[in-house]
Amino acid sequence: MLLPVIIAGFTLGAAGSLHCVGMCGPLSLALPTGQMTAFRKFFSLFLYQLGRTFTYAAIGLLFGLAGRRMYLAGFQQWFSIVLGIVVLIMAVLYFLQKHSLHFSFVNRLYTPVQKLIGRLLRTAKGPAGFMALGMANGLLPCGMVYIALATTLSFSTIPESTIFMAAFGAGTIPAMMGVAYAGRALSIEWRSNLRKAVPFFITLMGLVLILRGMNLGIPFISPLLPGAPGQPVVCHP
Repeated sequence: MLLPVIIAGFTLGAAGSLHCVGMCGPLSLALPTGQMTAFRKFFSLFLYQLGRTFTYAAIGLLFGLAGRRMYLAGFQQWFSIVLGIVVLIMAVLYFLQKHSLHFSFVNRLYTPVQKLIGRLLRTAKGPAGFMALGMANGLLPCGMVYIALATTLSFSTIPESTIFMAAFGAGTIPAMMGVAYAGRALSIEWRSNLRKAVPFFITLMGLVLILRGMNLGIPFISPLLPGAPGQPVVCHP
């Protein structure tokens, strides 16, 4: 049943959008929509967000392949618990450092992606251009995306991981669309206050991952994880 996966992904995305407002809001404000009609502006901004969501889903597919291998190996339950502990540690670091989570080996992607976005801002035109900009934006290093991708590794099927990331992206759309329309009215201090709520949601996600791995049989929170399929038994007469 994919409904719990969709709800979890959308909720994390909605919570993570508080972080997105502060980090990716300036990029949304830089989109060339000033001379557009109201409908065309909405359509273009929506395509931009849709492109970002598409990238998240594609990356979720890749991580789902890795999570499937863990499921087949029978490590899913313990991996979910360990992953939850790691997420809690990340939340503590977020509290202590007062800024978003970054990993140096991933941040090496930032410069080429930033150059790609800059080139697209200058050359991309029409709906396809906004879609491409959104897809490129989805490649930018982001602490909340790291959390979401880490969560996908605890799923037992590839569709779950893909749909979770798609729902995560969809959860960020309302806030990001709002920033594109009213971002200039939001002060830096107000955006900073929004981001202060992010570590609380990271902590909650870590606890949920731990509970998920404990197999308590609680719907949505700690469902019974399916065991890894065993080896087939061949009987010879």
